[in-house]
Amino acid sequence: MAARWHGRGRLGYAITPRFAATSSRAQRAAAGELARAQPQLYVQSHVAENLDEVRWVAELFPEARSYLDVYERYGLLNRHSVYAHCIHFDAADRARMAAQGAVAAVCPTSNLFLGSGLFDFAAAAAAGMAVTLATDVGGGQSFSMFSAMRSAHEVARLRGQALDAFRLWCWATRGAALALGWPQVGTLEPGAEADVIVMNLRATPLLARRTARAGSLEELLFALLVLGDDRVIAQTYIAGQPMKPAAAPTPTATTTPTP
Repeated sequence: MAARWHGRGRLGYAITPRFAATSSRAQRAAAGELARAQPQLYVQSHVAENLDEVRWVAELFPEARSYLDVYERYGLLNRHSVYAHCIHFDAADRARMAAQGAVAAVCPTSNLFLGSGLFDFAAAAAAGMAVTLATDVGGGQSFSMFSAMRSAHEVARLRGQALDAFRLWCWATRGAALALGWPQVGTLEPGAEADVIVMNLRATPLLARRTARAGSLEELLFALLVLGDDRVIAQTYIAGQPMKPAAAPTPTATTTPTP
């Protein structure tokens, strides 16, 4: 199956154990063997989402140093690993993620919605851990990266930290592409694949008023992530091709002559 689909155009194959506690030892071992045999494949699961789950995993795997260590013991932590949440990590976990080149896909809308905890962006940065944003709509309420950026900002503020608009937009665009090993996506550099969204800065009256007063690019981007939603997206291009149908012309009133 991996040979059939991985690397075909934009398709990629991910080894996806549901999560450590619900996979049998044989399943985890088979997943690890596949990851070692075909290191180009992705590994995707979730880890350390909430404290009850962390305690449960500790009971199931007393030999493991941590929840993350369960995956690493089976060969499931490498530079193509993307793990959702990663909230309840210690310094050793963050160091292992950084050393192996694994990526934390932080899902702030889901984490806040479920009360799972607050991701420590400052500790992740200090450890050199790769971070990007995700939505996890199964546990949250939106696919929108505008919502994900807003929630990430809120999580950071609740921890007494700050995330500037440049970093948030990078995580939602270029950072997400790099997390998947797609350097040709998420950038406007020559040779990129022209994945672009065109945004309308006047999509709503409030957004128009706020963006008109922006004194810098950072202020403009911050206004967009705070006030933006699907109405902002005027057009989406994937590999240079427009994806949204052209807006229908506004009907005009006509009169039909009476015979």
